[in-house]
Amino acid sequence: QVQLVESGGGLVQAGGSLKLSCAASGRSFISSDMAWFRQAPGKDRIFVATTRWSDGSTLYDESVKARFTISRDNAKNTVYLQMNNLKPEDTAIYYCAAGPINYYCSGYGCYRRRYDYHDWGQGTQVTVSS
Repeated sequence: QVQLVESGGGLVQAGGSLKLSCAASGRSFISSDMAWFRQAPGKDRIFVATTRWSDGSTLYDESVKARFTISRDNAKNTVYLQMNNLKPEDTAIYYCAAGPINYYCSGYGCYRRRYDYHDWGQGTQVTVSS
């Protein structure tokens, strides 16, 4: 049974930092893209960042570029999201997601769409106060 368990969320002041972790189990994720999405109250779940299985490259949403860093430790089946200079608009539930094995896609929005990922965690709350 595949499980993704997020941790590290919490309450932080604007300008502060948090590091989220996602521990994956149930299968090997070394050949899966691993991503973070977030969902603010009343809003859709949107892409934050992903790390590709094929070459370790990363993609970010423009709103978090230069502030957030995604990384993975394949030996621990864990993916991280270091979040710096947090802003109140970063407040959301953050979800970890894993893509299918050996996945490739093409076209607009590739690797940034919810349907590029099949396994999801339950989420961890991040609240940034002003």
